[in-house]
Amino acid sequence: MNIYNEEEILKQLRSANPDLQRKAFEQIVLFYSEKIYRQIRRMVYSHDDANDLTQNTFLKAWLNVPLFRGEAKMSTWLYKIALNESITFLNKQHAHNSISLDDKDVFIIDKLESDEYFDGDDTQLKLQKAIATLPEKQKVVFNLRYYDEMPYDEMSKILDTSAGALKASYHHAAKKIEEFLNRY
Repeated sequence: MNIYNEEEILKQLRSANPDLQRKAFEQIVLFYSEKIYRQIRRMVYSHDDANDLTQNTFLKAWLNVPLFRGEAKMSTWLYKIALNESITFLNKQHAHNSISLDDKDVFIIDKLESDEYFDGDDTQLKLQKAIATLPEKQKVVFNLRYYDEMPYDEMSKILDTSAGALKASYHHAAKKIEEFLNRY
C-alpha cells in the first residue's frame, strides 16, 4: 500500500530526475483529484465541466510546479488553482450566455436539475439550490467549510482574506441557506 507523504513527494518534485518528478506528480493527482473534483463540482454543478476543470487544474499545477515554494500545503495550492479555474470558467460562461446577475441563480439551478450525474435526493437538491443563490465568495466559503470541513486558517491562505472575515462570511451564508430552506 502506497501512503501519501507530502514531504517526500515535494522532494521528488524538486529533483532533477524527470521520471521521479512525473511519478511524484502522479501521486499528487491520485491523492487530490477526487477532492478537487468535488470542490469544482460544487461550484459549476456540471459533471462534464467539473471533469474538464479538474484536468485544467492539474495541468496548470504541473506547468507551474517550479513556482510552488512549499510555503503552503499542496492542497492549499491546488484548491487555489481550482478556485481560480472555476471562477474564470463561470465568468466566461455567464458572459457567453449573456446571463444577467438576476438570472444567474435560475441558470445555475436549471443546470443542476438537468445534470444527469446529480445523484442527490430532494433534500440535497434543495440545499444545492440554496447554495446556488449565495454570492460567489459565500458559496466558496460555505462549500469549503461545510463539505470539506476546512479550517479557517487554511481557507484564508486559499482566498487571501482573514479568518475572521471568513467566519463572518460562513455565518451569513449559513443564515441565508437556512432562510431559503425555511421558505421552500
